[in-house]
Amino acid sequence: MELHILEHRLQVASVAKESIPLFTYGLIKLAFLSSKTRCKFFSLTETPEDYTIIVDEEGFLELPSSEHLSVADATWLALNVVSGGGSFSSSQPIGVTKIAKSVIAPLADQNISVFMLSTYQTDFILVRERDLPFVTHTLSSEFTILRVVNGETVAAENLGITNGFVKPKMVQRPVIHPLSSPSNRFCVTSLDPDTLPTVATLLMDVMFYSNGVKDPLVSGDDCNHIRFFSFSLIEGYISLVMDVQTQQRFPSNLLFTSASGELWKMVRIGGQPLGFDECGIVAQISEPLAAADIPAYYISTFKFDHALVSVRHPPRAGEAQSGGSQMFTSRPSQVPEENINGVISALKVSQAEKH
Repeated sequence: MELHILEHRLQVASVAKESIPLFTYGLIKLAFLSSKTRCKFFSLTETPEDYTIIVDEEGFLELPSSEHLSVADATWLALNVVSGGGSFSSSQPIGVTKIAKSVIAPLADQNISVFMLSTYQTDFILVRERDLPFVTHTLSSEFTILRVVNGETVAAENLGITNGFVKPKMVQRPVIHPLSSPSNRFCVTSLDPDTLPTVATLLMDVMFYSNGVKDPLVSGDDCNHIRFFSFSLIEGYISLVMDVQTQQRFPSNLLFTSASGELWKMVRIGGQPLGFDECGIVAQISEPLAAADIPAYYISTFKFDHALVSVRHPPRAGEAQSGGSQMFTSRPSQVPEENINGVISALKVSQAEKH
């Protein structure tokens, strides 16, 4: 497989919910008028706590300088694992659990922090630019490492690691972070960029002006239903992550959906803001899921991390149930929706075993 180092130099920032009106002009331009900018990599994720912005240097210039914009103290580079050559847009998605052992765990072992962004098309592994020599040295035995320069993919030059030097391994025991699962069910989807103007008003309302729509089947006192929406426009490809109630607001023939109507349950990682320096958080989650052959998306935000685990609906009346007490069914790619707490319990056990 190939590991591509994309040419975008990225900033990761946070905007408090109450301050988002100060930034909507620039964000709307980046999302809906990208042809008027030089931005090629833009992602905006709303969580209950804040908005996380991942944007390249050209796009960052579209945002006003403000004390209400918190920016991570690093420049980040996006890595992308590509199977069978080509670019991320022309290859099949690898999946975060499929790169857990080959990319995420080795980087964690070498004390290299990563920031994940899964999209409908692919998974991006963000690393600090200053860590790139250690990243390439760590992964060079597993991957052909290529760099994108002016849109062309070329062999990555020697980045400065010599004499077999390896960055010291992390010796601290991993911190066990609280895990929780909101009641929402999520879909990961996309749409044709040519149809974006058709739903621009709706998307703007969802992104900036809506407090979210609760499932009518959920009781009014359900405090486990959270606000989460992610929009990415990367090299011309759109990715959307939303709960099913938000999805129902869109025209049914507009969004790309799988034939199975696949849905996802979320596992939120962290009780207090995680920060950017701790290593191994993504590995602690992705490795057990990979071992159980459960596909997952993973979205890091400024304060917390979010894993989306593929689930199947509870069986309808009259349908046979298999392995009623088992967490994983005969369909290894999906987890029964009612057993998401079992997934969390298994992840907690896996974390504890690392002590």
